[in-house]
Amino acid sequence: MHSRAAAVKAPRTHNRRRVTGSSGRRREGRESELQRPNMSRRVFTSAVLLLLVMMCCGSGGAAATENSVSGAAQGQGSSPSPFFVWRDVNGGETVSSLHVPVLVEMDGGVFAVAEAQLKEGGSNFFTGIASELLEWTDKESKELDTTKLKTQVLEECPAGNKGCASQTRAQDASQSRTKVRVSRPTTVVNGSDIYMFAGDYGFEVTDKAATRSTAAAAKWGLLVAVGNVSNDGSSGKKKIYWNDASVIPWTDFEKQHESLTRLIGSGGSGVQMKDGALVLPVEGTKKDGKAVSLILYSSDTASGNLSKGMSADGCSDPSVVEWREGKLMMMTACDDGRRRVYESGDKGDSWTEALGTLSRVWGNDQKRHEWGVGSGFITATIDNRDVMLVTLPVYSNRKGKERAELHLWLTDNTHIADIGPVSGNDEVAASSLLYRSGDNKKEEELIALYEKKKGDGKEPSYGMVSVRLTAQLKRVKKVLTTWKEVDERVSKLCTSKSHAKNPSTGNACSTDKITDGLVGFLSGNFSGNTWRDEYLGVNATVKKGTNGLATGYADGVTFRGPWAEWPVGRQGQNQLYHFANYNFTLVATVSIHGEPKSGSVPLMGVRAGTDGGTKLMELSYGSEKKWRALCCDGTTAEHSSTWERDKTYQVAIVLQNGKKGSVYVDGQRVCESVQSKLETTESKGISHFYIGGDGCNAENTAGDEGVSVTVRNVLLYNRPL
Repeated sequence: MHSRAAAVKAPRTHNRRRVTGSSGRRREGRESELQRPNMSRRVFTSAVLLLLVMMCCGSGGAAATENSVSGAAQGQGSSPSPFFVWRDVNGGETVSSLHVPVLVEMDGGVFAVAEAQLKEGGSNFFTGIASELLEWTDKESKELDTTKLKTQVLEECPAGNKGCASQTRAQDASQSRTKVRVSRPTTVVNGSDIYMFAGDYGFEVTDKAATRSTAAAAKWGLLVAVGNVSNDGSSGKKKIYWNDASVIPWTDFEKQHESLTRLIGSGGSGVQMKDGALVLPVEGTKKDGKAVSLILYSSDTASGNLSKGMSADGCSDPSVVEWREGKLMMMTACDDGRRRVYESGDKGDSWTEALGTLSRVWGNDQKRHEWGVGSGFITATIDNRDVMLVTLPVYSNRKGKERAELHLWLTDNTHIADIGPVSGNDEVAASSLLYRSGDNKKEEELIALYEKKKGDGKEPSYGMVSVRLTAQLKRVKKVLTTWKEVDERVSKLCTSKSHAKNPSTGNACSTDKITDGLVGFLSGNFSGNTWRDEYLGVNATVKKGTNGLATGYADGVTFRGPWAEWPVGRQGQNQLYHFANYNFTLVATVSIHGEPKSGSVPLMGVRAGTDGGTKLMELSYGSEKKWRALCCDGTTAEHSSTWERDKTYQVAIVLQNGKKGSVYVDGQRVCESVQSKLETTESKGISHFYIGGDGCNAENTAGDEGVSVTVRNVLLYNRPL
C-alpha cells in the first residue's frame, strides 16, 4: 500500500494517442458541436497520480490516498477543482446508436459495454456509456435492447459547486452541468474494479498566458473512470456502475512523444500481463495527421508509461494481447487496407512487424483503411494449447453492394484457420471477443460482441449483437485436434532412409524439428480439382487443361499434363500465406516417370504479380535428364547431376529476406541468387506456387504419354531451412 508521500511522488502515467474520432464513418463535423468544460492542469496531475495508485494497489489503496492526492493538487494553486458526476439517462434522452463493442468479465458474469450515441429532443446529440449483463435463453445470439441498457452520461459540475456532484442530487442538478463527450471506451479489469479509458473531446486551457499551440493541444484529453458491479435495487440484476472520473490533458503527455499531437483510447479491451502490468492499446495522431498505434502500460512499480515504440504511420485501431509470457502482439488497421501485426518483448519500447506469421494476412480488396473497425483479438488456452482468436469482417459484393460478414479465425502463430462466419445475415463493423474456460461452476464459453449496421446512407445507425459461439468453439477444438494429428504424421516423414540421407540445407529433415515453422502440407487429401491442405489452411487447385490427368494417392498426386496452383496473393483479401513474400521454404518429394522429348517441364515454381505473369524461381526436369533452375535474378542454371527415372528426390525452393533465392535437389544447391531490386516481391507480391507444371506447356505434356511426375508430401514453411 502506498503512503501519502509515495502517492504524491509517484510518476505520472497514462498516455494515449488519439485518432480524429471514434471511426472514419463518424469523424467529421462533430467536434465543433460539443461544449467544452474548463479544467485546471493541476487537477489532471492529481488525477494521474490517483489513477496510478488505483491501478497498482487496487481500490482500497486509492481510497486511502485520494484525499492526499487531491490536497496536493489544491496546494499547487487556487484554481477550483472540477467535479464530475455519472447519471442515468432520463426519460427524454434515447440511445440512437451503439459503437465500440467491449466485453468485460466481472463477478461471475459477462457484460457488454459500448459507446452510446444519444439524442434529446431529436436534435441535441451527445454520448454516454451503455452496459448490460449478457444472458441467453434458447438463442445463441441476441441484439441489445437500447431501452433496457444501463446507460450513463458523464457531466461536469460548475466551478466551485461541489454539491452538484452528490449522487442524491444528481438529477436535480443536471441542468446546471455540462455534458462531457465520452467515446471509444477501452477497459481493463483489475480485481473488483473496471478501469475505463476513453477519449474526452471537451476541455480547454483557460490560462490567458497559454500559447496557441498549448491551448490547441490541451483541448484533447483522456478520460479515466472506474466502474464496479452491484445488484440493481429494483430488479436484483447485476449492473455496472461508473463512479469516479478524471480527465488527463494531452499536455501531460506531449513531452514523451513530441511527434504526436493527440491521443485516444483504441476501444475494446486491454490486458493484464502475467507480471501484473496493465496494458491498454492507444492511438495517436502525428503532426502530419497520420494515425499511429502504441500502448500505455502501468507496471507494479507504480510507474505508468507510454510506449516508446509505435506502429508504422497510417496504422490505427490497435488491439493488444500477451502471447506467451512477456511478449505483446498488437494488431492494427492500416492505410493500405491490410492489418499489420507487431510484436514486442519490451513493453513497446520497440515493435517488430510480424511479417513471418500474422502481419498483413487480413485485409480488404479495395485497399482502403478500415477506420473504426477494431478487431476482436484475444489469447486462450484450449485443450492445453495456446492459441489466438480473431474476429474481422470478410467483404463480399452482392448485387453491386458491399457487405461485411464477421468471421472467426484461429491461429497458433504458425497455422491459421478460418473457423467461419458468426454474424448470420447482419452487416458488421467492429467486434470484441471473450473466452471463459470451464470449471465445476461454469461452462466453457466463447462470446462475440459486434456492431450491427442498420439502414443505409452516409450516417447509418448501429446496434450491438452478442452471440455465444458454441458451434464455433467445437470447430476450434476439432481444428486443434487435426493440427496435432498432422504434426505427428509429419514428424514421422524423416524416419525413412530416403528422407534422412541428405541432412543439408534445403532439406526439411535437416532441421531439429520438422514441424517448426511448418504452415501448409499437401499430401493425400485430393479429390475433384482440390488438393486440400492437411492443416486446414489454404487448399491448392488442380488445373487439368483439356486432356490432362491427375491421380491421387495416399501421400500425393501424379500429374500427366495438369498442374496445381497453391495461392498466396491470389487468395484475395485474406492471404494466409502472406509471409511467403519475405521468407519461405517449399519442399516436395518427387519422382519422374518419363523423359520429355525436348526442352524441359516445370516441376515446381513461384509466380508473382496480380495475374501471376512473372516467374520468380523454378525447378524443371528436361531432356537428357537434366535438372534446370530459373534463379530469382532471371538467370538459369543446370545441376551437375542428372535425374533418374522413377527415383525419389526431395526438391526445395527457398526465399530469404524477400530477395535471396535458392533452388535445391536432395539438399544440393542448383542455384542461388539475389534479386537486383528488393521491391520485386514486395510491390508485385507472390501470386502463387505451381506444382507439377506451370500451365504453359500442359497440352504438350499431356500429349506425351510417357511424361508424368508424382509429387508427394509438399511442405510449406514460413522460414528458410
